[in-house]
Amino acid sequence: MNFELDGPYLEIQQQAREFARAIEPIAAEADEMSEIHPGVLAALRESGLSDLMVPADYGGRTERLDPLAICVVREVLMATSAHADSMFALQGIGSYAITVAGSGEQREHWLPSVATAQALPALALTEPDAGSDLKSVTTELVTGPDGLLLNGTKSYISNAGAAAFYVTFAREESGYSMVLVPADAAGVSVTPTPELIAPHVLGDVQFDNVKLPASARLGNPGQGLDLVLATLGVFRVSVAGAAVGLAQAALEEAVRHTRKRVQFGRPLARLGPVAQMLADCWTEVEMTRLLTYRAACLAVDDPAASLNHSSMAKLAASEAASRVVDRCVQMMGRYGLVRDSKIERLYRQARPMRIYEGASEVLRLGIARQLTQEVQ
Repeated sequence: MNFELDGPYLEIQQQAREFARAIEPIAAEADEMSEIHPGVLAALRESGLSDLMVPADYGGRTERLDPLAICVVREVLMATSAHADSMFALQGIGSYAITVAGSGEQREHWLPSVATAQALPALALTEPDAGSDLKSVTTELVTGPDGLLLNGTKSYISNAGAAAFYVTFAREESGYSMVLVPADAAGVSVTPTPELIAPHVLGDVQFDNVKLPASARLGNPGQGLDLVLATLGVFRVSVAGAAVGLAQAALEEAVRHTRKRVQFGRPLARLGPVAQMLADCWTEVEMTRLLTYRAACLAVDDPAASLNHSSMAKLAASEAASRVVDRCVQMMGRYGLVRDSKIERLYRQARPMRIYEGASEVLRLGIARQLTQEVQ
């Protein structure tokens, strides 16, 4: 049992670090934007990392997507720029349903462009009255003699307005289905969402009598929930990777500050309460990193079967990141409160991670349900 990353993953990690170094001068600017930063997008294309999100048959790097490789990249990117992390992650989150259920024509048309980041995807799930409870969606897909008709509104959709297509979750008769909607289809419009505490590329997407060919369907009628779960199986654990990267970055900021800041005749890092907080932070970062890597390794072999482990990793890492960054702000005192400083950005960016891709409370319900079923 080896707890260290080996050759291929170290190469991917180094590639991610080179990308992060390239965008570091513009990271603060990008992280305050609610639109795609052109410099970060150009650097992502130059890095070649988006090919991790597509199978080799369609321009990707590996035969199938590797959740551990994706985690490693997100850990590095989130430590530098939430904007870059989101842009990278959405290349997979928004296109995975095409990978697993798309037709040959859909895959050939879209996935090569996703692999080079020439096309930005979006996954349209949530609605004004449907968040964690996806079964309450009202967006409706109807099959008619001339194809498919889509009506409804999706809210807080990442990449809205920048995406080339929307993989859309909709109600169809008594079940739920997925459909691929080109962004330029007639009847598709986007309006901005309210600004978040940590800016993000978001929008509300309206589908007003959008006519689509029958070939726009992803998978079979009624397969929509299965495709959502398949996407979560691969990508939920990657949120944990990003949370680990954020916590690591916050800790390093606090270490640099407390090592040189002298109070009461000695560096802060040598004062008892501060030393204890540093030790607790480091311990939590290492614990959650190990849990995340293990969950990602399990997801490589069987993403669906390991979803509860991915949920545990996401829960633990996102909650730990909030605790770690809060301690780090406390250790840095007034310097931790300076607007637009790195630690202040990290503080704001940590909070949404406990909500998106599975709110902590919802994840706990699912984890507990699985536990009570397994214990005899």
